[in-house]
Amino acid sequence: MSTPAPWVIKLGSALVTTRGLGLDPKFIRDKAAELAALQSSGIRPVLVSSGSVAEGIARLQWQHRPRAVHELQAAAAIGQTGLVQAYETALQEFGIRTAQVLLTHEDIADRQRYLNARSTLHCLLQLGVIPVINENDTVSTAEIRLGDNDTLAGLVANLLEAKLLVLLTDQPGLLDRNPARASGGRLIPEGKAGDPKLDACAGGSAQLGRGGMRTKLQAAAIAARSGTDTVIADGRDAQVLGRLARGEACGTLLRAANRGLAARKRWLAGLSRTQGRVRLDGGAVRALQEQGGSLLAAGVVAVEGEFSRGAVIALCTAEDVVFAQGLSNYGANEIKRLQGCASRDISARLGHCYEPELVHRDNLILLADTQP
Repeated sequence: MSTPAPWVIKLGSALVTTRGLGLDPKFIRDKAAELAALQSSGIRPVLVSSGSVAEGIARLQWQHRPRAVHELQAAAAIGQTGLVQAYETALQEFGIRTAQVLLTHEDIADRQRYLNARSTLHCLLQLGVIPVINENDTVSTAEIRLGDNDTLAGLVANLLEAKLLVLLTDQPGLLDRNPARASGGRLIPEGKAGDPKLDACAGGSAQLGRGGMRTKLQAAAIAARSGTDTVIADGRDAQVLGRLARGEACGTLLRAANRGLAARKRWLAGLSRTQGRVRLDGGAVRALQEQGGSLLAAGVVAVEGEFSRGAVIALCTAEDVVFAQGLSNYGANEIKRLQGCASRDISARLGHCYEPELVHRDNLILLADTQP
């Protein structure tokens, strides 16, 4: 039995902690009541929550967020237990079970793991469970140095084809001027996800968090790939989720400008890392960008990196500008031998032919297509 498209709701560290002094139990209880009310109304909430590192820092009685990766990992490990326990305790009062789900970019990059995560989350929603999702900071160093839960929330919205992404923060929404630089900014009630003009309004991140308004705009652009709208709103409003469910205007609504990419291309668009680069001549670039073609060996002029068949690779112009990425039908060494080769001659060059295309159009995404 299928479930309605869920809402993905992200809570930042500034909300779930008390000025960095550990988790705020009252805030978490209040939000649990809102989540329970959503579920009773037929909306399936999925929660992406920050706060594990901040809780760990508080439990360790550290005065500042550390820079050393192993210390951040330790704080995440210690704080994650308290974070999940707090949500479990709060939601149990409403008879709702929770499940902890820890994800990394590797879970998104590997197609099978991506599909497994999707299936598990859908099963949890069918069972009436509210998943509590976080980045696996304890084992993934890249997540601590580069990742943020806004991006993760956007990827989860993409993964589940969510109806709505709700990014709750300590601001009323997106303001028309950066509040860190100037006061008196006015709320932007509505905009288009991915609109570069909105970037000038974004500020930096909070001390205990890793995100900021800029990462929320990026998350909205990611969610828009599946046709998901995003709301950035004030999480301190104890009725904000209920108001959104009733169709009231809250915060900033960032609309998706398209109906969403196909599932495989959504996955490809969500990958932030590639395993190699292939440089193409002008004819091949035009065939992909303007004619909707597949990548053929004849258009390849250079290969960079070591990768195997099935790897996600970046496709570049002759000037080394990345314009697309896709799943390669051949490994790096094979493509080097096939440079400039006609498709009919692949078997003669290699002694075998997996496919006539190096990257089939169905497994290729133009980066322009990822912009809503």
